[in-house]
Amino acid sequence: MDEQILKPGDRDFVGALASGLEVLQAFDSESPRMTLTEVAARTDMDRAKARRFLLTLHALGFVKRSGRQFELTPRVLQLGYAYQASNQYRTVIQQYLEDITAELGESSSLAVLDGDDVVYVVRSAARHRLMAITLSVGTRLPAAYTSMGRVLLAQLPEPERLAFLDRVQLERFTEASITDKAALGHAIDKAGEQGYAIVDEELDSGLRSVAVPVFSGSGELLGAINISTNAARVDRQTLISVYLPRLQDAAQSVQRATQ
Repeated sequence: MDEQILKPGDRDFVGALASGLEVLQAFDSESPRMTLTEVAARTDMDRAKARRFLLTLHALGFVKRSGRQFELTPRVLQLGYAYQASNQYRTVIQQYLEDITAELGESSSLAVLDGDDVVYVVRSAARHRLMAITLSVGTRLPAAYTSMGRVLLAQLPEPERLAFLDRVQLERFTEASITDKAALGHAIDKAGEQGYAIVDEELDSGLRSVAVPVFSGSGELLGAINISTNAARVDRQTLISVYLPRLQDAAQSVQRATQ
């Protein structure tokens, strides 16, 4: 099959399917229940169109209705389960991440790049909480401000990397956040050259993390794995001298185990 990505308006692009998925993705932790008007506003659809998609998803069992409110049903999890089940290597990675957490007492995760975000697909959480939000499988964070994101962006072909830098909207999450695109490009290039990335309190004050890419035995990029910690508790030197080698060892173990 031709690997060229379709665009809206192409003959084979199914707009109805795209709109239905857009409605499903409108529900999140901030808006788990919404009225028809709210769904229409979040998806930038007119009410009649949003209503048809909501009622169709309701008929298929993906959405339930209570009065004027709509919300997702557990059936949506089948979509995520199919994705997880088709990637058996994640069971292997989960064990290595849990070993890191048990040894260092720190959270460790695997994420993949999806658009301009990273999406957490495997996570081993430590007891202590590092961010105001709860990180879990499915959480999305801006790739520009995460160590895993910069490692994954460094793996992109140059045209895709430059396109990302051209369109990305930079924000000042903290005083340390990079807000200059040239500086971000340099940080991404550096991650590619040295094989790891450190993001130090750029996304959230007190959050320090290091990440490395992880490959399968056949050389396929599986994602990036990281260790995140509290900046007041673990300094950069410890991150580089202790945490980074442990992370690199885990990545090598995954590569051997997936040959």
